[in-house]
Amino acid sequence: MPRVKRGEPWYELAVDDPHRGPRPDRMYAELVGGPLDGLLLDITGWMPQEIATGAALVTEIGRFGAGGRALYEPRPGDADRWDRDGSVP
Repeated sequence: MPRVKRGEPWYELAVDDPHRGPRPDRMYAELVGGPLDGLLLDITGWMPQEIATGAALVTEIGRFGAGGRALYEPRPGDADRWDRDGSVP
């Protein structure tokens, strides 16, 4: 699973950015459940096999605290939504 650091692939832009919001030239997966529920993961440029595998996303607000990872995988039949699949230290 790709390991992704919070703040790198996420859709997080400055509050005063006049262009904030999902961009039409980018591809996103909505994270569902767990500590990152509702966030968008920028998966632009990911290979199909990387998308199929899902991701272990670093988060300080998960079960294992700082440095822990929340696991997300594409929802069967709806790859635009990724469901939480547990946590790891």
